[in-house]
Amino acid sequence: MLYLFDIDGTLVDTGGAGMAALKEATREIFGHDGPALDLAGSTDLGIIANIHSHFDVEHTRERFDAYLEIYLDRLHWNLAHGGFPGRVYDGVPELLAELGNQPQSAVGLLTGNAAGGAAAKMRHFGLAEHFSFGAYGCDHADRNRLGPIALERAFLHAGRSYSPHETWIIGDTPKDIACAHAIGARCLAVATGSFSAAQLAAHGADQVVESLEAAIDWN
Repeated sequence: MLYLFDIDGTLVDTGGAGMAALKEATREIFGHDGPALDLAGSTDLGIIANIHSHFDVEHTRERFDAYLEIYLDRLHWNLAHGGFPGRVYDGVPELLAELGNQPQSAVGLLTGNAAGGAAAKMRHFGLAEHFSFGAYGCDHADRNRLGPIALERAFLHAGRSYSPHETWIIGDTPKDIACAHAIGARCLAVATGSFSAAQLAAHGADQVVESLEAAIDWN
């Protein structure tokens, strides 16, 4: 089996460190906080494109990279020194350890975070050892386009292909559910983010749990 995890709201809560870093980067570049941001299930590429659009600035890859460099610098500082009350959700280390010990299985990330942001968060919260590959929010602005990228990278990592039927995407938003179903994969939705178990079930999650503590041995 292939298990692909979202980060924010699923594995960890950064306590607002990521949102603050986005606001700080926006102020540094544009001199203003910018628009209200809905981060749930969004990709960094899409978020930063929307910020540029808000200021009527053409979004290019060069501008994305320049913004991302400042954002990542602020994110690293916030995680290490910012005093944000982040935490790993209950059951996450145990579930990752269990899945990592399954023969013929692979565990990766499928996240809206850019690769650098994902790495920073996983290192800070002591989870980096569980993830050797992933698809990220710098790969495509549309989260539904990240599934095929994750499958390709899983093949390169494991040396074998995983069909959509063998794939679980684990996340906390309706966008995670849509991303899974876009490639024919299944979604385990967890109600540790901003959506309730009932809301996630209504959006078509294949299974829903209140926390990943309840997901140990789920499959």
